[in-house]
Amino acid sequence: MKPELKSTSAGTDQCILYDYPKSSASYRVRIALNLANIEYERQAINLLDGANKSPDHLKRNPQGFVPVLDIDGHSFTQSLAIIEYLNTTRGLNLLPAVPKERALMLALAHTIAMDIHPVCNLSVIRYATGLREPERTDWMQNFIQPGLLAFETQLAAFEQRPFCVGEHPTLPDLCLIPQLYNAQRWHVDYGDCPRIAAVEAACRELVAFSNAHPDK
Repeated sequence: MKPELKSTSAGTDQCILYDYPKSSASYRVRIALNLANIEYERQAINLLDGANKSPDHLKRNPQGFVPVLDIDGHSFTQSLAIIEYLNTTRGLNLLPAVPKERALMLALAHTIAMDIHPVCNLSVIRYATGLREPERTDWMQNFIQPGLLAFETQLAAFEQRPFCVGEHPTLPDLCLIPQLYNAQRWHVDYGDCPRIAAVEAACRELVAFSNAHPDK
């Protein structure tokens, strides 16, 4: 039996992204939407004032997280699931079909999306540090820097031509660039990561990435 997708009230012709500009998960979805040349409306959900816990947003996502994407008459949560949907329905070629290559690329992307990002989530930081300084900055640096160093080491198994694993952006690039934005925000030094720096420079040249930037 096929799972039934939840229909949205937006209709099939309207694409709405509920996001927070500085959210890494939202940032990576914006990149994917731009790569797919999908026009979308952005609805800001302010995580700092608790708008993500409002009744309206909890109806969209009971976890109270962003992003939420209304597209094709359906509503989706979880950034990697959203990107997988866009990849499959829009032919973005963000992951290879060969099982071994796909698993290796997923492992690279998950180093950031599953290991660095969750412990740097606002709700985690608030609970762990009370958003006090220097505790908050120390926490971020403690997890982001070693995570990026590990990612740099993993990149050695792939050829950067000039992106993480080849000639066009793939899922690891979509995960990396938002994390580098966070690294810069929290003054994390990744100067010893030449592969990451090269990928960052290549992505910076693409409109899909620059237009997804939180400051746009």
